Amino acid sequence: MARLIVYYAHPGHRYSQVNAKMFARAQAVDDVTIVDLYAEYPRHNIRVDIEHKRLLDHDIVLFQFPLFWYSSPSLIKEWEDLVLEQGFAYGSGGTALQGKSMMLAITAAGPEDAYTKDGYQHHELRTFLTPFEQTARLCKMSFIPPYVLYGSLKAAAADQTGGHIEGYATLVQALRDDRLDFAAAAEHDVLHHDTLPILAEV
Repeated sequence: MARLIVYYAHPGHRYSQVNAKMFARAQAVDDVTIVDLYAEYPRHNIRVDIEHKRLLDHDIVLFQFPLFWYSSPSLIKEWEDLVLEQGFAYGSGGTALQGKSMMLAITAAGPEDAYTKDGYQHHELRTFLTPFEQTARLCKMSFIPPYVLYGSLKAAAADQTGGHIEGYATLVQALRDDRLDFAAAAEHDVLHHDTLPILAEV
């Protein structure tokens, strides 16, 4: 069993149509550490000592958030700036995260075809997530392709998010149980609820 921590960041949690339900499903999974960053640090006064211990105590770090201006909500960036210190996460002696894994679970308001060379975003979603991928690499962590819901606002309005939300619970359980096939996942740019490569139970 892997030690999984889920960091949830949504500054408008009370208005969320998808992420709040995903977060609730993750909270219902046993033996997973769940942290609501905006609830814990409403003034962005991040406790670096607490976060270092959390990272040391877990094998997989999963960040869940809605895409804000092609990146994460600001508190995650603040968390990275303060917590991923030189000498801890990277640089001389900075091997605390070596061998661990990072993954993102993201909702994007734009449709999937918007995130293409010919779409109105002009780039694939993974291009916008390059800073996270490089952060993982610098910290000697593996980066698992993100779990993504495109067109999240329209999907929520049409009540078509059930599969994604249940898929998220399946993903969290699979990460906890060491049943996500990392090699098969790496063949995808992003993962959806119907493309999760889950290993059979033994």
